[in-house]
Amino acid sequence: MDARKREQNERKFGTWRNLPDGGRLYSYEVEGRSGWRARYVKEVDAEELTVRFYQDVYDGEGRLREVHHKYPIDLGHQQVTGEEP
Repeated sequence: MDARKREQNERKFGTWRNLPDGGRLYSYEVEGRSGWRARYVKEVDAEELTVRFYQDVYDGEGRLREVHHKYPIDLGHQQVTGEEP
């Protein structure tokens, strides 16, 4: 496990939870000017290597509106219709 990378992720994201496989899920939120907010999520494995990174976009009422998968493949913003499980 890369302790230096773990410390860097803890500092940058501020919030995390441990996963059963030894990895971690880091996240932080950003408020937009129009009342929307974005939540950035980084999932790492037990060696602190990035497994995936994505952004959830919520409207002013707290409903998930878009998901932007950025890593390992940038899929762009995908609108959420409310019909997803």
